[in-house]
Amino acid sequence: MLKTTLLFFATALAEIIGCFLPYLWLRKGGSAVLLVPAAASLALFVWLLTLHPAASGRVYAAYGGVYVVTALLWLRYVDGVKLATTDWLGAVVALAGMLIIISGWKSY
Repeated sequence: MLKTTLLFFATALAEIIGCFLPYLWLRKGGSAVLLVPAAASLALFVWLLTLHPAASGRVYAAYGGVYVVTALLWLRYVDGVKLATTDWLGAVVALAGMLIIISGWKSY
C-alpha cells in the first residue's frame, strides 16, 4: 500500500508541475523555455500512470484523493497561500478515502 501511495504522490506532483509551468509562462510573464520542462513533466506523468496497478476507475478514484492533498500542499508551500482548517480537513478526508479504496484491492 505504501508503494502505491508514493506512486500516486509522484504522479500528482508530475501532473501539477506540468500544468504549473505553462501557467507561469502564460499568466506570469515567464519564458517560453518553461514549456520544455513542462512537456517533460507531463511525459513523466503519463509514464507514471502506466506504473499504476491498473487503468481503472478504482485506481483513478484513489489517485484523485492523493491529487487533492498534493494540490493543497503545492498551494501552501509553493504558492505560499495559508490553508484554512477546512482545507486541511478536506485533505484528511480525501486521503482517508484513498486509503479506504486501496485497502480493498485484492491484487496489485
